[in-house]
Amino acid sequence: MPQHIAVLMGGWSSERDVSLRSGEACAKALEGEGFRVSRVDVTRDIGRVLSDLKPDAALNALHGPAGEDGTIQGVLEVLRIPYTHSGVLASALAMHKDMAKKVMAAAGLPVPEGRVVARADAAKAHVLPPPYVLKPIAEGSSYGVFIIAEGEAHPPADLARSDWKYGEELLAEKFVAGRELTCAVMGNRALGVIDIRAADGGWYDYHAKYAKGGSIHVLPAEILPNIYQRIQQLSLRAHQALGCRGVSRSDFRYDDRPEGTGELVILEVNTQPGMTETSLVPEMAAFAGISFGGLVRWMVEDASCDR
Repeated sequence: MPQHIAVLMGGWSSERDVSLRSGEACAKALEGEGFRVSRVDVTRDIGRVLSDLKPDAALNALHGPAGEDGTIQGVLEVLRIPYTHSGVLASALAMHKDMAKKVMAAAGLPVPEGRVVARADAAKAHVLPPPYVLKPIAEGSSYGVFIIAEGEAHPPADLARSDWKYGEELLAEKFVAGRELTCAVMGNRALGVIDIRAADGGWYDYHAKYAKGGSIHVLPAEILPNIYQRIQQLSLRAHQALGCRGVSRSDFRYDDRPEGTGELVILEVNTQPGMTETSLVPEMAAFAGISFGGLVRWMVEDASCDR
C-alpha cells in the first residue's frame, strides 16, 4: 500500500483556484488517514519535481487543461508513478467534449443535438435556433459557457472579445430544459443521483458551483425511480465507454416539466471531479456511507500506471 502521496494541485489552467481547494482538502484527509503527504503546486517542471520527490503514488487534484486532458497522466506514466483517476486516453477523450459525445453516441448513450462551430461564426449570428448552449470544447467549471435564450436577437457580445481565452472552436448544442442532474461512478459502482439547483434560480454557473450557498443539492434526486436508476446505468456505461478509471462524474439534463418532452441526455463526463467542501462527489460518497477520508484512501489505493 502506498505510504507517501504527492497531491498534485494548482497548475496553470483557468481552474487553478478550484484545484488548489480540491488538493488541500484531499491532502488534509490523507494526513488524517495516516499517509505522508507532499503538496505539489504543479508547474512546467513537474517532471523534475516528482523525480526528486519519489512518491509512492500521486493523487491528481488538477482540473482543466494539462491536468485533466492526458498531459499530466503522460508525465506520470513516463516516470512510472502510480496515479489516481483516468489514464492518458480516457482523460484526453473526455476533456474533448465533441469527441466524447461521438464515442458516447456510438455506445448508444443519449446526447444532445449539436455541432462544432467557429467562435467567429458564433459571434456574428445564431448558429442554432434559440434556445441553445455554446461551450468551449475543452474547458470545465462553466468557463466560457453561454445559454442563449429563446427570443434573443444576437449572440453574446463576449464571444467577440479580443481577450477571449477559451479556444477558437465551440460546441453548440440544443438547450434541454428541466433539471440538472449528476451521478458519480467509483470504480465499477454508480453512486447516488443529485438534482442541482442554483440558489438564485438561475443556471448552474461558476458561482453556483463553488460559492458556499450558491447551489442547492437534492440527494437523492426527487425523480421517478426508473429515471433515477437509468441515470445510474448511463453514468456507468459512459464511464466504461470512455475507458475511465477511479472516480468520474456524469452530468445530465432531464426535461420532466409538465409541458416537457421527457428528454434525458448526458452532457459530459468529468474525469477529475471537484473535491472541495462544496463538491458533489464527496457528497454522493457520504450518502453511500463512505467518509471523505475513506474516499481519498480508496482513490490512492486504487492508483496505478497503465490506466
